[in-house]
Amino acid sequence: MKLGIVGLPNVGKSTLFNAITKAGAECANYPFCTIDPNVGVVAVPDKRLDFLEKLYNSKKKVPAMVEFVDIAGLVKGASKGEGLGNQFLAHIRETSAIVHVVRCYENSDITHVMGEIDPIRDIDIIETELMLADLEAINKKLEKLQRDIKSRDKKVVAEKELADKIKAHLESGKPVRTLEIEEEQKEILRNFFLITAKPVLYACNISDADLPEMKNKYTEQVLQRAKQENAQAIPICAKIEAELSELSDEDQLAFLKDLGLTEPGLNRLIKASYDLLGLITFLTAGEDESRAWTIKKGFLAPQAAGVIHTDFERGFIRAEVMAYDDLFKLGNDKAVKEAGLLRSEGKDYVVKDGDIIEFKFNV
Repeated sequence: MKLGIVGLPNVGKSTLFNAITKAGAECANYPFCTIDPNVGVVAVPDKRLDFLEKLYNSKKKVPAMVEFVDIAGLVKGASKGEGLGNQFLAHIRETSAIVHVVRCYENSDITHVMGEIDPIRDIDIIETELMLADLEAINKKLEKLQRDIKSRDKKVVAEKELADKIKAHLESGKPVRTLEIEEEQKEILRNFFLITAKPVLYACNISDADLPEMKNKYTEQVLQRAKQENAQAIPICAKIEAELSELSDEDQLAFLKDLGLTEPGLNRLIKASYDLLGLITFLTAGEDESRAWTIKKGFLAPQAAGVIHTDFERGFIRAEVMAYDDLFKLGNDKAVKEAGLLRSEGKDYVVKDGDIIEFKFNV
């Protein structure tokens, strides 16, 4: 999973990126301190995996991973070359989803590129630039389709029909992700590689003074906006996340407790991203390794097996499945089996989040 972090300059993008990846991206109180996209890979926190590692005395633990890309600050007119211009476009197109950091706190010591705090205006600026970039891309696509339509090829006709619909939607000032399309058009849309078709998670960067309630008048505005456009929003304090990233696990827990929090914002950010993208985790465990695997919600057992290795899917026989909650409650797999909770599932089994699976296959 690759998440692109975007937002206006000085909203806390690089601070948040540094905190969650400890990659050391330059962070300063001026625009464009991140010129080349910084990339960091972070392990997905999962207490279930920690439990399995200890239970099976595994030689290694392999968590699921998330890749974060910190993309240079955008400004009004970016699609026409202002600021860093179109340098950001390719990097955003390569991501699975967009984490849009929005400044939701006041601090006279940190300048705002627009002079005052207004999260909805900030969202509109970024959204407009991304829609203009998409409009340019769809117009180029339509020029080619207009030439090819003479062939009356069904695929070309379908692509042009969708492209015309997208252009009208963008020209009405709406991002592509809010466009209602038929199921068979979704694959065509994916191949257009449009930025505003990507799901968006608004990260409301709040002050530490807003903890532990995690809300203020600005976050409420962003939450309402997210509901209107099929997006998600979570509050997060980049300043606190940066401080947490410098602490040991034990000191983190003590610091969180003092703040009235139960977990770091990173955990909530990743959980929200999984929900946004319709992802879940299944687990494999044993003496050699305990590992978390990320799959799409709704995957059948053979598809999940294929994530491990294509041979597992090709030669799938069955899946031996137990729920993590059952194993945690009963203490070991023998007790799970004796309780009749170890299941043998076939090709039509829909994998659930937290399933611990051993695949049987033959190739």
